[in-house]
Amino acid sequence: MSTTLYERIQQFYDASSGLWEDIWGEHMHHGYYGADGTQQKNRRQAQIDLIEELLHWAGVQTAENILDVGCGIGGSSLYLAEKFDAKATGITLSPVQANRATERAKEAGLSGRSQFLVANAQAMPFADNSFDLVWSLESGEHMPDKTKFLQECYRVLKPGGRLIMVTWCHRPTDEAPLTADEQKHLEDIYRVYCLPYVISLPEYEAIARQLPLNNIHTADWSQAVAPFWNVVIDSAFTPQAIFGLLRAGWTTIQGALSLGLMRRGYESGLIRFGLLTGNK
Repeated sequence: MSTTLYERIQQFYDASSGLWEDIWGEHMHHGYYGADGTQQKNRRQAQIDLIEELLHWAGVQTAENILDVGCGIGGSSLYLAEKFDAKATGITLSPVQANRATERAKEAGLSGRSQFLVANAQAMPFADNSFDLVWSLESGEHMPDKTKFLQECYRVLKPGGRLIMVTWCHRPTDEAPLTADEQKHLEDIYRVYCLPYVISLPEYEAIARQLPLNNIHTADWSQAVAPFWNVVIDSAFTPQAIFGLLRAGWTTIQGALSLGLMRRGYESGLIRFGLLTGNK
């Protein structure tokens, strides 16, 4: 991972994570609004429902040692640790996030079986075959080498263990390449959210087959999660949020002003919410 990209991602989340928690809570990911995206529900409940729907989709009923790659402030990590009475480890590029996740673990009485580290997902500080569940919820889009990222997830997974990866993708290009307008739209998203690039779900599947991950399943849940951006946009322009944005600085303000890029990306079918799971 290049130093410049590493620093940009770290600074983005160092600056914005406190505001996100104040306004939206501990889960820094999409919500689930039913398979067709029409269910009306509380935003936080929708985010919890996404976790539960992913576990159900992937057939995960138990886990003992979980790795959360791109853990944010520990939302998924601590939820899974409590749900499965498991040990959870989270990694992030942001020291602010790692420290807050550690605080939240203490507040939840989970310090004894959770840890949060500042680490690069493309060079993880873990031994081979360490975790029976590797969970990556909306972090793959930040990875500059998608193959190396998945290779690392596979390396630290125990034989028989399961990988669940959920990431932002662009539409498949087997029938038509991306247009110049689509490329421009993606580049605007990359610039705002500190992404090197995204790929399609079929491309991720091809990488997973080379690992080789077994029993691979993929799914596109774009329709189920697309309403999330409308909810975020509505909440971003309350007095509390505006004051918080001013304190957080320009990169966070720019991210808030660009929320419509993601909403329009879903509406046009360019942005896809891709799921991949399989066993080692």
